[in-house]
Amino acid sequence: GAEVVFSVDCTKLKEHFLPGKREFDRIYFNFPHCGRKAGVVKNRQLLAGFFHSCAQVLAQEGEIHVALCNGQGGTPADQPRREWHNSWQIVALAAGAGFILSRVHPFEAETIDGYKCTGYRSQDKSFCVEGALNHIFTRSTAPLCFTPMSCQTQLGSQKVSFQVPQVLVDKFNRGFLEVNSSHPVRTIKEKLSAGLSQAFPLQSLSSCLPLLHQGHPGGVCHSNIFWITPSPGEAPSTENVSQGLADAVLCSHFGQDTDENGQEGCPIPKQFYLRPSLLPHAQAIIKKRAFSPGALQVLCGPVFRKCRITPHSTPVFHEMLVVLAVSRGTENSCVQMLVDSIETTLNSLHQGASGVKPSISLQDATSFGAELNDFAAFEQQLGEIQHFLCAGTDPEPSGSCVGVIRTAPDELKSHELVVVLASLNLDLLAMLLCGISDWRMLWTSDRRFLRQFPEGELRLFKSFSLYPPSYVHDVSFWVPDGEEFDEVAFHTLARRVSGETVVSIQLRDNFQQPGTGRRSLCYRVTFQSCDRALGCREAAEMQLHFREEIQQHLGVTLR
Repeated sequence: GAEVVFSVDCTKLKEHFLPGKREFDRIYFNFPHCGRKAGVVKNRQLLAGFFHSCAQVLAQEGEIHVALCNGQGGTPADQPRREWHNSWQIVALAAGAGFILSRVHPFEAETIDGYKCTGYRSQDKSFCVEGALNHIFTRSTAPLCFTPMSCQTQLGSQKVSFQVPQVLVDKFNRGFLEVNSSHPVRTIKEKLSAGLSQAFPLQSLSSCLPLLHQGHPGGVCHSNIFWITPSPGEAPSTENVSQGLADAVLCSHFGQDTDENGQEGCPIPKQFYLRPSLLPHAQAIIKKRAFSPGALQVLCGPVFRKCRITPHSTPVFHEMLVVLAVSRGTENSCVQMLVDSIETTLNSLHQGASGVKPSISLQDATSFGAELNDFAAFEQQLGEIQHFLCAGTDPEPSGSCVGVIRTAPDELKSHELVVVLASLNLDLLAMLLCGISDWRMLWTSDRRFLRQFPEGELRLFKSFSLYPPSYVHDVSFWVPDGEEFDEVAFHTLARRVSGETVVSIQLRDNFQQPGTGRRSLCYRVTFQSCDRALGCREAAEMQLHFREEIQQHLGVTLR
């Protein structure tokens, strides 16, 4: 009952089928080859044309199955694996047409009904399929379109509109913590809150907090902050803003400017910025004495920090801040109870996700020997830390910092009570518990991610994009004389220009020219997407745009 069509050009599939018959659920191409002694270049061209043709006739949820001989594909699934330049580079070719590799499995001819391996045409020579692999491709989500976004937030009695920084456009209003969300970040927040409430009475849990703060967070590096300018006509008066923030934010560490001798001068202009921490909100609770001794107050929400590009450095993540007031002299035992409760909850969650028990350790800040990740390093800027909360699994049980514990500053303490503040990075915990290696996957718009996490359940994540291709580009430039190069701003520009497809930036060379003293830097920029198709041409265009942007915004001279 099947319709058989002959003389089909695999690079022009659309021409062979009527419009009503172009939505194929499966397209199979077993052992494609140009014929005769065609080299890898011609066969790559064949595959590239085939994938572009498939994009016109494949159903939205359809699959493309391509079987290749052992070693041809150029992926880690091939054993042995050919050198990249000597392979057919199938994943990169598919990415150029908007497809990602979702599964790979051995090609087993005996399991395919009616399939017969006949060997080479007109030759008494068998065709070897031993070690052959079937590559299964699916459609990728479309590239993100970063159209400008305005956001409105409440500051006291006034509503203020502002332009969302372009690098954060796809991360605003995602609703990960909302009641109807099945995102693993919300599941961890709910389970941790329930676990902590068994050890301490839970006084309140709040996740509706102002996004904007005013002034400058004391001790925090200026380049780590997302500074915000209210939209024209929306900037409230200084007096009204100050009154409005008195109850909502209480985060300005600006007082008055001082001259070089430390004498007070003119007031520093008030500025706005996206909250880098929920700590000011906790400090407002403490100042009001709006807590019950021995009871927990839990604050949750996204926070925003400019940072360098690494797999675990997140410009936005969900913070869970626990506030606990205890009697003076009992703070150490209460901190241990708090950590034990967190460890018990995480252990139960991890066993449900993968059966591997995580290691949770409380390490004293004064003797912490491991290298600080970006989360911990930024927390140090916010104030003194007593303990780091580290989590990991075998083979690295010591793990990395996922939380910090501190006590309230001296001016907020009382004679009878000590307030303990525990800050947890819910995104890093989700990565640990679900086996997610790249933070960007938490923010993917691909529905295949959330399908793996039914509401209230954590599972070991299985990537739907295998062996994504990477593209390496170098950029070299002269730094302006007498200026310190802002590497965080450099990384932030790379995030914005690439739509978070830059996975690594490494300093390759730092050269100072004899005589003139001019300094030149050379960086290696690696483009790779964890969840969508990224072709070599698109990466090259991003690199060119990146070069233009750093010249315009950082004042460097390209080489």
